Amino acid sequence: MATKKSTQAQPKGLEDLFHHGLKDIYYAERKILTALRKMAKAAQSQEVTAAFEKHRVETEGQVERLQQVFEIFGKRAQGKTCPGIDGIIEEGEEILDDFKNAPALDAALVAAAQAVEHYEISRYGALATWAGLLGLKDAVALLEQSLEEEKRTDATLTQLGEGGVNERALQEAA
Repeated sequence: MATKKSTQAQPKGLEDLFHHGLKDIYYAERKILTALRKMAKAAQSQEVTAAFEKHRVETEGQVERLQQVFEIFGKRAQGKTCPGIDGIIEEGEEILDDFKNAPALDAALVAAAQAVEHYEISRYGALATWAGLLGLKDAVALLEQSLEEEKRTDATLTQLGEGGVNERALQEAA
């Protein structure tokens, strides 16, 4: 009697999850590059434009580091559509349309950018942890470098909001 081959897929483990997460953040970072260009162009104050331009340059470096992580992991660098970042970016584009030329535009842009940063922080944190568990020390260092950049960008955005962008939105609308 012949034995039946199992039609069940292999259970997915941490390596699969890591690869899925890498494809997710790779897609996200490339989408974010486009969004940052739009946000920098739309910003009203020089300080907000400068923050977005600085982060755009950092994001280009993050994409390059992700390509290195894929190489370390032995996989081809490729993105996977990520509904999470698509939704966050879509919300940012809606804000751009709704607040175009409005006194609150910069405050809205800063808040939208922070939503992106918080998403990236959560992704890079998980990926760095998983890379460590998988013994990918070189990948950990690259992912942690991007994580620290994201945290600094989030802090910069917070300072922009608290340092006057939100207050100006209140004052100029009055």
